[in-house]
Amino acid sequence: MFKEIIAAINEGQNFLITSHIRLDGDALGSELAVYLMLRDLGKNAVIYNQDNTPEHYRFLPAARNIVHTPGDLEQYDAVFVLDCSELDRVGDQAEKFSKIKKLINIDHHVSNGGFCDIRLIDAQASSTGELIYRLMKEMSINMTKEICTNLYAAILTDTGGFRYSNTRHGSLWAAATLVEKGADPQWISENIYESDPPAKLKLLAKTMETLSLDLKMKVGSLVVTHKMLQEAGASMEHLEGFVDIPRAVQGIEISVLYSQLNGNSFKLSLRSKGQVNVEKVAKKFGGGGHVNAAACRIEGDIESIKNKIMEAIKEL
Repeated sequence: MFKEIIAAINEGQNFLITSHIRLDGDALGSELAVYLMLRDLGKNAVIYNQDNTPEHYRFLPAARNIVHTPGDLEQYDAVFVLDCSELDRVGDQAEKFSKIKKLINIDHHVSNGGFCDIRLIDAQASSTGELIYRLMKEMSINMTKEICTNLYAAILTDTGGFRYSNTRHGSLWAAATLVEKGADPQWISENIYESDPPAKLKLLAKTMETLSLDLKMKVGSLVVTHKMLQEAGASMEHLEGFVDIPRAVQGIEISVLYSQLNGNSFKLSLRSKGQVNVEKVAKKFGGGGHVNAAACRIEGDIESIKNKIMEAIKEL
């Protein structure tokens, strides 16, 4: 669908760019790269996110330009909805955004059913950042150092530092090209992975006390509650990376992070190794994602939720 997206860019002048709530590196890197591209093309562009930018991504070029009020929606010719499998993922403004003249969806989630006409969806891509890289190559865009830095961060984070099974030759080829054109792997990695505030480590210490390992079922899990967040002086953004910890244990193939949202509402982040499809588990509870990385929300007490998840895993 390169042709339709390129036509929409050429025909429009004013663009809104957005992504999902609970921002990650792929969402932010993709947004910022598209923003910089549009600005370089002489277009007007605004990035709107419902949530604040996590501290360890604020180093990304142009991150300071992100806003949290979209303004008059009638001014926009099109809205880029990035890294979202459905429009509701953008948060409270979803219904209003649906009325903008054109929706452009670029995404790599297997659960994406295609919620708009202009879209670039490839579930085999490592990240939305990789798809935007392909789009820019197709458009012969001048890949500035700032654009390359953002796209590299997007690909780096969604491949788990090029460790996950979604890391393919196309991902590495794109990353190599981005480095050749100015992205600094060490600087980017240090900012993302080696700049944790003390509160995150305090939270990790509390979270590790909840570690559960079922070696027979090859499932590991962690639980984070509101009380733990408060005691550590941490926030939900500090949970990034926690779900990968149980998966690093020898013999564990599925990792689950249970994060309390409010009362009896929990967000579940699921990760897996190889061909173990945790997207099927998330889908049973109204969620989605990828084969090896998925998420959902469930209401109930933590023990009953754990039992439901283990039953769903048994059915895989």
